[in-house]
Amino acid sequence: MKVFRGFHHPGVAQSCALTIGSFDGVHRGHQAMLALVRGEAQQRGIPSCVLTFEPHPRDYFAAVTHKPELAPARICSLRDKLTDLAGCGVDQTVVLPFDARLASLSPQGFIDEVLVRGLGADYILVGDDFRFGARRAGDYAMLDAAGETQGFDVARMNSYEVHGLRVSSSAVREALSQGRMDDAARLLGRPYRISGHVVHGRKLGRELGFRTLNLRFVHWKPAASGIFVVLVHGLTTTPLAGVANLGIRPSLDPDDVNGGRVLLETHCLDWPTSLGAEEAYGKIIRVELLHKLHGELKYDGLDSLKSGIARDCEDARSYFSSMHAGTSRQTTRDRI
Repeated sequence: MKVFRGFHHPGVAQSCALTIGSFDGVHRGHQAMLALVRGEAQQRGIPSCVLTFEPHPRDYFAAVTHKPELAPARICSLRDKLTDLAGCGVDQTVVLPFDARLASLSPQGFIDEVLVRGLGADYILVGDDFRFGARRAGDYAMLDAAGETQGFDVARMNSYEVHGLRVSSSAVREALSQGRMDDAARLLGRPYRISGHVVHGRKLGRELGFRTLNLRFVHWKPAASGIFVVLVHGLTTTPLAGVANLGIRPSLDPDDVNGGRVLLETHCLDWPTSLGAEEAYGKIIRVELLHKLHGELKYDGLDSLKSGIARDCEDARSYFSSMHAGTSRQTTRDRI
């Protein structure tokens, strides 16, 4: 998949089948929409294209109005969004900076400048609640009417439902915020996951006897937080079982080396000796958050923190043991 920051690049396709949105989480509703766009692109012999925005439009308005509560909790980073879009078979993604100029662009201006001249859209697929342009004044009817006069086709996809529940980024955020990881996985079509480069931290985990792999979560407001049972991909040929803290680590000094940023700190229950002490740094790993143990806790000292981590590790081992036992019982029944 080709990725472009803005559409003023010679490599951007001159015509495309397009869909537009923030695509936070790339959930099953998004996946269904992307499949339709890919099919239409193949029929027409043109590339499939996603137009998305960074920052999220609501992040932008939260910042300019000084109302952080308006910002949505972020499900995924831009890295993970692009990885998931590529996994859905999209030919190209254009990441448009959402700034003051774009926010003030009228609906017709957005159609003319972005969709027609910028992306050369022949076909545009949007969701049933799609709005665009300054003050969200543009809607599907306006876009469809513009297509009639300006020579592009417009289609609308109804809400995607799983067991009667509308699949949306809001529904995923709610499941993650409540620690309902199985429900989040059903909405996403996969376990919730975070990826990135392993970065250096305070090395406190080594002192406590619990080495950690640290990933920065670039947004200040993650959709999930707390202590989780996880699987780590990317270090060995098989995933590694672990326990992870996603959040701001309230028991530690806020002036530590990571500057109070949101981190995903993962301790592998069994560290592979083949990796040595330093060989994970700089590697890109993917951490799947399978089960929430509890929220972040503030411990009154390093000894109590160490004891708390040990309990979490024991609970994680119990989780994996129960999962393995359940799988074994299922396998036995299947043989019978």
